[in-house]
Amino acid sequence: MTTTATTTRATTSTFGVMIRTGVIAAVAASVATTAVAAAGHAAGVSLDVGGAPIPVAGFGVLTAAFSLIGVVIAALLLRFARHPRRAFVRTTVVLTVLSLVPDVIADAGAATKVLLMLTHLVAAAIVIPAVARRLAA
Repeated sequence: MTTTATTTRATTSTFGVMIRTGVIAAVAASVATTAVAAAGHAAGVSLDVGGAPIPVAGFGVLTAAFSLIGVVIAALLLRFARHPRRAFVRTTVVLTVLSLVPDVIADAGAATKVLLMLTHLVAAAIVIPAVARRLAA
């Protein structure tokens, strides 16, 4: 009798699973950042930056766009990096920190700046771990 042992690692995945997970995470992050922006606006936080209002739906659209860029980065790292998870987490954490810089220097009130930064952190907290779990260590 011959048996074949098949082992899989829960921490790694195929390209397709990683992409699907990333898209789902991007949608979840978009919904979450839209909800955070709507809640902040309902609480009286201005969404005006430089005298122009940011539409609440704009938070979701931009979150989706930049989250999908993160998924592309993950796909490239999955293909080319020796340690894709580590490279993805390091890269996206740095990019998240850099994404806060425009919020800090924006022509907006303090509460608006905090709300903008919060939306970046919420999106990162959803997308980065979800995608990282699908990459090989």
